[in-house]
Amino acid sequence: MTKQINLNADMGESFGAYSIGNDGAMLDVVGTANIACGYHAGDPLVMAETVRLALAKGVSIGAHPAFPDLQGFGRRRMSISLEELAAMVTYQIGALKGIAESQGGCVTHVKPHGALNNMACEDMGMAQAIAKAVQGMSPALMLLAPAGSCLYQAGLEAGLPTAAEIFADRTYQENGNLTPRSSPGAVIHDPEQSADQVLSFLKAGKIMTPSGSGIETPIHSICVHGDSEGALAIANRVTEKLKDAGYRLVGLPEVLNN
Repeated sequence: MTKQINLNADMGESFGAYSIGNDGAMLDVVGTANIACGYHAGDPLVMAETVRLALAKGVSIGAHPAFPDLQGFGRRRMSISLEELAAMVTYQIGALKGIAESQGGCVTHVKPHGALNNMACEDMGMAQAIAKAVQGMSPALMLLAPAGSCLYQAGLEAGLPTAAEIFADRTYQENGNLTPRSSPGAVIHDPEQSADQVLSFLKAGKIMTPSGSGIETPIHSICVHGDSEGALAIANRVTEKLKDAGYRLVGLPEVLNN
């Protein structure tokens, strides 16, 4: 039986006069697009164009909500109430949902961005607030969350279709969370290293930690950050190695429903 896996990328992160990433080329490789909703990046025109491209290429569309931190690209931690957090996430999902539906498409999932995602991986209260906001928009919306995290657990507890993701271009700490970007070696730039990490996780059914012990988890999706240096080369090499290992790359709804 052919094994199935999803490859996702964060995109739509250009805004105004600033161009970030190569979304057109990345959409030829990935099966799922996490589209910025204007808080950390993106603007209405960029959102609309990214949705149009994704629909034309048969790529599933997800909202990529973040802290309101355009200057810091959503990578700075913020302290806000859980009520405000839920409202913020709802607002951003609604913005992309409106744009997608105006073009005959739909939003299939939600994946938080940057510091918001990292904090919700460690803070169950934040994770539950995000899951509640997603569920409030639609209980059919999928939550794409880092494997083994509080956010993944909160999605399951809320009854949401919840997909576990690993990262091709980031290293991990012993607790299974991502190495902070401020630490040396946090970001992987080498396509071969990225692909080897992905295959090692899939083969073991674990997030392999520095000690080699690993954290067992289901794995539904693999993320490549669209703004990373060499992102397209990483996505292509990961795809090649996955296919060589017998995996079929599919959209997020398909991989979660099988």
